[in-house]
Amino acid sequence: MARDVRTITNPATLHDPTPFGYSHAVSAPGPLVFIAGQYASDATGAPVPGDFATQVELAFDRLRLALEAEGLGYEHVVRLGTFIVDHDAAKLEVLGKALHARFGDRLPAQTLSGVACLALPGMLFEVDAVAVRPLSPEA
Repeated sequence: MARDVRTITNPATLHDPTPFGYSHAVSAPGPLVFIAGQYASDATGAPVPGDFATQVELAFDRLRLALEAEGLGYEHVVRLGTFIVDHDAAKLEVLGKALHARFGDRLPAQTLSGVACLALPGMLFEVDAVAVRPLSPEA
């Protein structure tokens, strides 16, 4: 059997995702780091009640924590997947402001999906990411 080369990171600053069937971040030899969908969650993984704007802010805070656990930041993100329950223009404006607050004018590629619902009742927004580790000085 081949040796598992993945590094799985479930930082203590985020809820334990394993009962839900996933890990917060997975990397392997090479520069890519994959961050699972982050949402407005409490320490148990339950969705935090709140309006859409509040949930967007909390989800991006959780994304930052997952990135930091890998030694990365928003500047390393090259792709986002965003999922919005009952998407409309007002929600797009909220998301745009949140993205510019974190990425400035250097926005990552993004796929936005409007959905009828997400994994848990009460979730209004979720974001996943692909980040790239910087090349070492020797590269």
